Amino acid sequence: MSSGKGQREAVFPTRQALGSTKTRLKGAQTGHSLLKKKADALTKRFRTITHKIDEAKRKMGKVMQQASFSLAEVQYATGDIGYQVQESVKSASFRVRAKQENVSGVILPAFEADIKHKSNASGSASGGEFALTGLSRGGQQVNKARETYTKALQVLVELASLQTAFVILDEVIRMTNRRVNAIEHVIIPRLENTISYIVSELDEADREEFFRLKKVQAKKKEKAEASDRQRLKAQQDDEDDDADEADSNADHDHAEASPEETGKDEQQASATSADSGTGNKKKNKKKKKTNNTSAIQEPEEEQQGGKDLISGGKDEDVIF
Repeated sequence: MSSGKGQREAVFPTRQALGSTKTRLKGAQTGHSLLKKKADALTKRFRTITHKIDEAKRKMGKVMQQASFSLAEVQYATGDIGYQVQESVKSASFRVRAKQENVSGVILPAFEADIKHKSNASGSASGGEFALTGLSRGGQQVNKARETYTKALQVLVELASLQTAFVILDEVIRMTNRRVNAIEHVIIPRLENTISYIVSELDEADREEFFRLKKVQAKKKEKAEASDRQRLKAQQDDEDDDADEADSNADHDHAEASPEETGKDEQQASATSADSGTGNKKKNKKKKKTNNTSAIQEPEEEQQGGKDLISGGKDEDVIF
């Protein structure tokens, strides 16, 4: 019988398989317990029967010895009376009844002796069909031999019943012990190894699932962070685009307003140039007037000077 150590059943590691295997293990343990109790009960009965067989064999030896001596006495006293006994017998006076006995689910046959006593005409139960046998001589030895052989037959029937039960119990105990050993050393370890395998695989699957969930959570977190960054970047880009659009709108408005401003600037420039021209003209006129005035003043000054010189000539002496 191969050991179940390290062996397991080829099952797919699932929760359902784990539950069914645990149920089978529980059933195997229950069966092992029942078979163990059955084996113990049968072993106890087997030992009792063995003891009874030993006693019956010893008793049978003594009884058969007495029966043999009594038969020898009958033959010595009466001679050969076998033909008379055979002619006198009409029905069996010693019968065996069979019955059944249940021991821990094992049916054991049991035999019992059924002795039929027949009385003679005078009413005594010691005669019967053999009342006239040994009437001339040896009648006492014949009755003694009959009683002795009756006891010997009873012992033989008892011994036969015990021997039959012994053989049956021996075979059943061997078979039960084989079953107990198979369950204890093969089936239970195999189921335990199968349960350990399923539990380890389920634990590994749980760890893989947990690791996968952690990775998925990390991926989702990274994706959320990336989406947040993209959203912030898109928001920043939108703000930049809005600012650029506002700047472009301002430039466009300025570009639309520039012809009018240019005309105003040109008018202002022309007005400025006109003012400057007028100012120049005025300055020129002032310069001309100033020149004319200076020109007029110069002859006057010259005349005044001449007068001074003339007057000086009059007031002061002229030094040569």
